[in-house]
Parts: sequence; C-alpha cells; structure tokens
Amino acid sequence: MKITSRVLVILLSLGIATQAADQLIVLKAARLFDGKSNALLQNAVVIVQGDKIVDAGSNLPIPSGAQVIDLGDATLAPGFMDAHTHLTADFSGNYNERRLQQLDLNVSEQAIRATAFARATVEAGFTTVRDMGSRFVASHESVDVALRNSINKGVIVGPRMLVATKGIGATGGHFDPTGGFRDFLFGREPDYTDGIANSPDEIRKTVRFEVKNGADVIKAAVSGGVLSLGDEVDTPQLTPAEMTALVDESHRLRKRVAVHCHGDQAAREAIEAGVDSIEHGSFMKPETLTMMKKKGTFLTPTLMASEWIMSKLDNYPPALQAKAKAATAARSEMFRNAVKMGIKISFGTDAAVYPHGQNAKEFKLMVDLGMSAIDALKSATSNDAELLGIGQKVGTLEKGKLADVIAMPGDPTSDITATERVYFVMKEGKIIRQGPRTPQGTAESTTSPDVSDPVD
Repeated sequence: MKITSRVLVILLSLGIATQAADQLIVLKAARLFDGKSNALLQNAVVIVQGDKIVDAGSNLPIPSGAQVIDLGDATLAPGFMDAHTHLTADFSGNYNERRLQQLDLNVSEQAIRATAFARATVEAGFTTVRDMGSRFVASHESVDVALRNSINKGVIVGPRMLVATKGIGATGGHFDPTGGFRDFLFGREPDYTDGIANSPDEIRKTVRFEVKNGADVIKAAVSGGVLSLGDEVDTPQLTPAEMTALVDESHRLRKRVAVHCHGDQAAREAIEAGVDSIEHGSFMKPETLTMMKKKGTFLTPTLMASEWIMSKLDNYPPALQAKAKAATAARSEMFRNAVKMGIKISFGTDAAVYPHGQNAKEFKLMVDLGMSAIDALKSATSNDAELLGIGQKVGTLEKGKLADVIAMPGDPTSDITATERVYFVMKEGKIIRQGPRTPQGTAESTTSPDVSDPVD
C-alpha cells in the first residue's frame, strides 16, 4: 500500500501526540495528604499518566522514563474544593457603589471579568467549585453556565464547576433581585424565570426551569440574608410545603439541594424536608444540629464571608451592619458546636463577598474555632467530594482518580496557613501553575503548558 508523505506526517504527528499524552509524570515532595487519612505520609510520590493518577503513596519506585518534578519541602494534596462560590460576581467593595454599578454594567463585561475570577480561584489551588448562584438584575443570562462550559471546553482556565444558575427564592426574599429598589423600577415583578416562586407548584416549575437551563445543583434561599436590604437575616422565607416540593422535585431530577439559611426555624424545616446542605447556618441551635447529624445533612459554614464583612463594616449600610454583627456573633458558637457534635462539615467560603483567590483563608478560621487541621483539610477534599457527589472522580489521591494535585510549602497540619501559599496546581494532569500566580488583568493562554516549564 502506498503511503503519501502527507499521510505519513499525519500518522507521525498522531503518534507523537499519543506518546505525549501517555507520558508518565512523577510528582515528589516531602509529605502527602491523601484527602482521607488522619496523618500525612512522608516521602510523597504521585504518579500521573494522562489525566489520571496511576499511583500515590510513600517511597514509590520511579517508573523508567518518567518525567520527575521534585517539589521539595512541600505537601502534596488533592486539589481543594470550595462548595460555595460566586465566580460571576464581586461583592467585596463598597455596597452602595456596587448597587449603582450593577445598573450600568453590561452582562457581557461581567462575564469577561468572571474569567479572571475563575483563574484566580484555580491558581489558589481550588480545582473544583460549587457555584451557588449567578443572577443579574433584569437579565436572564446564565453566566455561570457559560463559564462552566468554557472551562470544560478548554477555552479559558478555571476550576471544575457545578453551577446553580439563578437559585430559587420567594418574592421580597434574599434572592429577589429587585429587593431594596423601588417598586417596578425594572418594569415587572420577578417570576420563575428569575428564580422567584411562591407556592409548591411554582417551586417545582422553577426547579425544572433551572435544570433545563443547565443547573447541576439546586440552590434556594430559605431564610433572610446579610447582604439583602429587604429582609431580616433569620426569618423563614419558604414554607415547609414549599421546601418539601423543592427537595422532592430536585431529587427526582437527580440534583442535590443546597439552601442559604441563617435562621434556626428555617434550618429545622429544611433539614426535615431533606436538603443536602445548609449554607451558613449562623443561628442554628444544638437541637437543630442534632437533627443534622441524624439526617446526615452537611454544614457549609462560609466563615470567610462574615470575616470579610466585619473587617470592612463601613462599606455597608447600617441595616446590613446590624445583620452582619448578629450573624457573626452567632456563627462562631454554632460552628464550635457543630465540630464537637461531629456534624459533616463541607468547605465553602461564599467567594465574591471577599476578593476571589483568597478562599484558603477559610482553613485558619475553621481551625481557630476548634476544628483540627487534618479535618479542615478533609473538609475541602473528601468531604466536599462526597457532598457534591463526585467522590468517585476527585477528592483523594488514589489510583484511577483524576489528577488534581496541588503542592503547598511545609506541613499544613503544623501551620494551616500553608494552604494560603499553594505554588503548584495540576488539574486533570495539566499543570495550571508552577511558581508565581498570573497577575490580575494579564491576558492568559489556555494552551496546556509543558510540564517541565514553570507557569507564571
């Protein structure tokens, strides 16, 4: 059979590409946290081929011909996860200025900004996020869906995303996008297309609509919130019947349910309805935590959100300052109780309330309130993987899992703030970062970097 020179070139190119994809990469470091154990392993070795982990452990033999990346006095760990982000927004500045800006900001421009937020997050070591709501006043655009899809296709660099689209709430509640503005400023009252529903049947319709439009998870606001002007922080906003419909319809469609909830009564009703996680949970009492433990409900505490707000209190109107103070005072005792009672705790930060890329500061807040360093690390790896329903793919460093691997200096069980200094990030076998972070505002390439070269 005659083979033309052009065909030969193509065949050779394919062979080279296959060889590169099959190349073994060995990551070495002083220590390893596998995502599930109660202690670190010494003399860490993680062997990667393609997008998968071939093996991980201590003192493993180095395969012949493998490329070795020795990261020195560091700890290798599974890529961190943040179960509560808002990658399409930035709420960290002055509250009143932001409210004015959102009336003028084009959604397309916000989507472009979101690509920088995604990059900052993954470069901080967070290779997976559960994004908990993306809404814009008087716009039906699903920027979180577009961001997720663009990352999945390799168009931009960012973490693996599970998205909630707009989220679901009641008229006048925490998720009402027109709350705090004058009546009919935007021409109509929000409806199910904006995530607003006011009966069990409307809740079901809204769940279906959000799943239709790309939701991986269903998020609902069942109590008031801190950064909404038109409600009290702890009052219930959905009825028990509405919550039952929310959970039933979501679970029928095989979607998990996360609920924004500060108030104790709303939390009890949500737990009884069968939600998968309570987000924030500031005012929950020990009796409610006991219900959580019996039901296996996760708590996503988002300590960073209130920490940031309290440090910038003058950026917020007096009404929001009062709500923030009350919620922050209550959440510390609630979290300590949750740790003592052995509640399932997932790592989530409410990123966007503070600047993106600072997610790891949550670890120290958790440890300062009584959680062990190893349990804090588990919360952002195997715990989050269980909550998100992706534990078969990520969350631990094990044979067959996706090669999401990060490195941080030193020993995070001795100094938990080491998590804030991640300097190596691999996602699905591709190096995202090896060295300094990409400066904010710098144009970025989505080309997979050569594993031998640092990524700036």
